[in-house]
Amino acid sequence: MPSTKAMPQSFPGKFLTGFTIAMLMIPAAFAGDEDQQTYCKFVTQQAAAQRDLLLTPNALAGATQPNTGLPMQLVWGVSGSLSNVRKAGLTVDAARKNCEVYSATASAQQAIQYALPTLEKHALQHRFELIQKASESLESLLATTTKMLDAQNITRPMAFALRTTKIKLEADRADTQSKIAAIYLPELSNRPLRELVAEKQSSEVNERRALTKLNRQNDWDVALSVGAHQQINPLLGNQGAYGEVTVSYNLASRAINKHLDRAADAYDDWKKVQEGDVIRNAEVLKQQVVNGISVQDSRLTALHEEQKQIESNLQLLGTGETTAALDFRNQLTTAQLLLEIEIGDASFRLDRLKEFLGTNF
Repeated sequence: MPSTKAMPQSFPGKFLTGFTIAMLMIPAAFAGDEDQQTYCKFVTQQAAAQRDLLLTPNALAGATQPNTGLPMQLVWGVSGSLSNVRKAGLTVDAARKNCEVYSATASAQQAIQYALPTLEKHALQHRFELIQKASESLESLLATTTKMLDAQNITRPMAFALRTTKIKLEADRADTQSKIAAIYLPELSNRPLRELVAEKQSSEVNERRALTKLNRQNDWDVALSVGAHQQINPLLGNQGAYGEVTVSYNLASRAINKHLDRAADAYDDWKKVQEGDVIRNAEVLKQQVVNGISVQDSRLTALHEEQKQIESNLQLLGTGETTAALDFRNQLTTAQLLLEIEIGDASFRLDRLKEFLGTNF
């Protein structure tokens, strides 16, 4: 059999290495369903191209000088690799796992990104309802005051004080509506954040395992070459078939596999502290919610103290019908209306923050 020189597998090797590195460097993304589907199509098509490359035998052609002293010969044929066949399936599996990581990461990141805006928008919508209710109460008070003004039981400055409160409510209403309109919320998952983060972590573990299997497939190989040969000079009709089986094993496999295992552990540790990663962002969000609960709790306590003061003054005022008493009662009533908006807003925010914390963490 002629002595042939194996063709180097440089292109498949470089393609596979680049594909693996590309999957490792995929950033956490903020994505919708369309984005996820498009990305997964991109990854699976790349994997399909790599699979076809690995499964298709290489065509060989060339000239060789046998080491037995025979004349130079022309050889042609095909060569295949059992390791490449294994890599083909593992590459497709790794691409599928990478797609799952991207989708899980995108869903979790999106839930984290829009968690606080969602709470804020709901709080603003509730505040708008409180303003509407306070405006209705103020309109009723204005109607009563107008009748008293027509009967000359109160002065115009006393009536104007109520108009000033109405202006404040209208400004608050407009500001609240503007803030609601400025908040964009995409369609989000109804699943708790802890489940989304756990799914992301689980999919990352599966991806790491798939990539490790793919990398470890370089430890060994069984290559098969078959073809024909013919003497070149003198050119004779003495064609013959040849076949060659080569078994190879990388002597550094054990050391390489240890490094791969350590790399997997280091990757997990890195993800837990990486700024911008899902796990780290979830912890930041949790702390933000806890701080928000503390702020709203303190705010509500202070507002309740103010409410007690107003109620105490109303009780002391009694049913006095003097002009000064009516004026003071109107001031207390309008202050009470504004205070009820703030108390209702703080209570709603506090309840929603506690509910969010209990549901998602």
